[in-house]
Amino acid sequence: MAQPLVGISTYLEDSVRWGVWDLPAAVLPAGYHRMVQHAGGIAALLPPDEPAAAARAVAWLDALVVAGGPDVGPDRYGADRHPRTGPTHAARDSWELALIEAALTSGTPLLGVCRGMQLLNVALGGTLVQHLPDEVGHGGHSGPPGVFAQHLVKPVPGTRLADALPEAVSVPTYHHQAVQRLGRDLVPSAHAEDGTVEALELPAEAHPFALAVQWHPEAGADLRLLSALLAASR
Repeated sequence: MAQPLVGISTYLEDSVRWGVWDLPAAVLPAGYHRMVQHAGGIAALLPPDEPAAAARAVAWLDALVVAGGPDVGPDRYGADRHPRTGPTHAARDSWELALIEAALTSGTPLLGVCRGMQLLNVALGGTLVQHLPDEVGHGGHSGPPGVFAQHLVKPVPGTRLADALPEAVSVPTYHHQAVQRLGRDLVPSAHAEDGTVEALELPAEAHPFALAVQWHPEAGADLRLLSALLAASR
């Protein structure tokens, strides 16, 4: 059977250094493409582009991963900026929201990671908590700058996530924002011990496979989520 082609959205940074070079570059942590490859897929990186190109890009793919990254612009869900909301990237927001819309419209299997989960919620009319209380945000959902924390997530029985991860698992995590009001048709499929929604999905009657997690599977060794995505793509 042919290997599924999996598109992964990327950062676009003004200054990236390698060797003697310091240039604008589209970048992505290697854990993402390695995760896809180790699960049996072919990874294709999707740097920010004009939103009008998203449907054409998704049409070439067997599955889509919307990667983690900076905070989503609060204007996308009708909120004023919180003092602790970080720098936002309007072009990436527009591109990834268009990718999500294309995947939802076409039925292309979709996995959102961290920011990708928040964008899926926003794309379907939901809102975000812009900053978790410090005793929560720094007590399990993120480590020091640039360091993943670990905490337990508990799948909701009967969900697609629970089919892939039936037991409570410790996951790598790094976020200070979270889902507030759920987008239309989305159901929570995992929670942290403090009640934070850690996974969202659309039911099977709404989409063949649209699942998103707040943690970072690309920073761990558990390939079950990617295996489920690739199985859906086949």
